[in-house]
Amino acid sequence: MAAAGAALLPMLSACSTAARQLEAAPGATYWSGRMSVQVLDSPPQSTSGSFELSGSPASGELVLLNPLGNIVARVQWSPGQASAQQGTQTRQASSLDELTQSLLGTSLPIAALFDWLQGKPTEAAGWQADLEAHSEGKILARRIDPRPEASLRIVLDAR
Repeated sequence: MAAAGAALLPMLSACSTAARQLEAAPGATYWSGRMSVQVLDSPPQSTSGSFELSGSPASGELVLLNPLGNIVARVQWSPGQASAQQGTQTRQASSLDELTQSLLGTSLPIAALFDWLQGKPTEAAGWQADLEAHSEGKILARRIDPRPEASLRIVLDAR
């Protein structure tokens, strides 16, 4: 029995870390972790999973993964355009704000989000960010205005 358990240990540890989906360009920022977005609409909407993010507010890429490490969506943006690949379907939008609204039920303050990930307390219209636990890799942001209220929780992977 002990031998069977010892044989399973390497397989379990191999399953615990998903393969990295993004390769950041040299000098580009890169973050990964878990993210949850809740929109207090009628009915409430909730999205959560792992993520990988690279780039800047102007251009970048975001990969959203389910708990098994499978890609749910690959979002790319640059000035004047944004797209999301979900399986065999692609959604196009003129901006990342418009695309996140379509995907998540709320637009996210992308420029502020990149600063929050770096621990910078940047203000975003209608949003309040709590960076008190940033040193532990945790970010909480709430949007009060406009309605419906929304929350964004991020737990970064250890670097």
